[in-house]
Amino acid sequence: MNNSIEKLLKNPLSFLNAADNSNDIVAISSRIRLARNLQEFAFPVAAKLEELQEVRNQVDDLFAGGKISKSGFYRFFMDELPELDRKILFERRLISNDLLENVANRAVYISANEKISLMVNEEDHLRIQSFCNGFNLKKAYKAAENLDNKISEHLQYAFDPRLGYLSSCPSNVGTAVRASVMLHLVGLQISGELDSAVRALNKLNFAVRGVFGEGSSNVGSLFQISNQFTLGCAEEEILEKIQNTIEQIISYELNAREQLFRTKQYEILDYIGRSYGMLKHAYLLENKELYNAISGVKLGVDMGVFSNLNIKRVHEIFISMGDAHLQKYHGAPFKNIEEKNSYRAALVRDKIRKGQLE
Repeated sequence: MNNSIEKLLKNPLSFLNAADNSNDIVAISSRIRLARNLQEFAFPVAAKLEELQEVRNQVDDLFAGGKISKSGFYRFFMDELPELDRKILFERRLISNDLLENVANRAVYISANEKISLMVNEEDHLRIQSFCNGFNLKKAYKAAENLDNKISEHLQYAFDPRLGYLSSCPSNVGTAVRASVMLHLVGLQISGELDSAVRALNKLNFAVRGVFGEGSSNVGSLFQISNQFTLGCAEEEILEKIQNTIEQIISYELNAREQLFRTKQYEILDYIGRSYGMLKHAYLLENKELYNAISGVKLGVDMGVFSNLNIKRVHEIFISMGDAHLQKYHGAPFKNIEEKNSYRAALVRDKIRKGQLE
């Protein structure tokens, strides 16, 4: 096992900490992503392998020389990492599907607390990601901006005075800032109001995606909402727009939950109880079944039905019970899907039995 991967697996994911305020009951985590390219090289979509290697070398020299950080960052070269370990990084939201699939001269640098991830030679030369627990976009942006400033002291970015930062995708030109918040919208989904909320968000130029970003489907009533505009807006304006929009969605979600508990109390309590019963007693658990059950249990914790469960530990199951994590814990490939789902169910039952969700 890669020693750094092993250390990451022992870490609790800090951006899944418990709620700081009432908004964080719905908002699980916030992420800021900055796209940057180096002026002297072709962008990754058109670059030759030698150019990609030189970009990776220049970034690596900054970290190896202590110019970015004296310590506290793990370095992973994608072409040196087994596929299973790449999948673990993907499940932990530290790399994109692009880095998972395209490995030649790609890399990622991850802070020890997993709050910062710098992808090298993804769609752009640099993709800086900053994560925070709950609804904390400004804090996440400050951390991303800090790393961005340090890098820009040593590497020259592709920048146009009129357009702003240049990127491979035209939608990222400008500030090249993408802000996203992961929301648990179980109330809107159960009440049937989610589709209308998504349509309204799309009209306002916001993207609504699954937990693993573009192309991923919804699991466990988790959705990432992010801006689709970066050109012609200052960073502060982008953050303010998405801040106001997310606050509205959170308000709608909390109202939907309140309405459900008022008009369909026993149906909702039954849904919560059955969700916990599945985690506690199931002998086979598919990924989607697990996420949906956790969604019900999380709703129960948020609404005060379960006073003995720790929401942070409930959140962490979303990540730690993914297929790649399971295979790493198992130590060998599963013989078939049934063995994998049986192993997942056994781990969850054991956590409950040992009180590891409390």
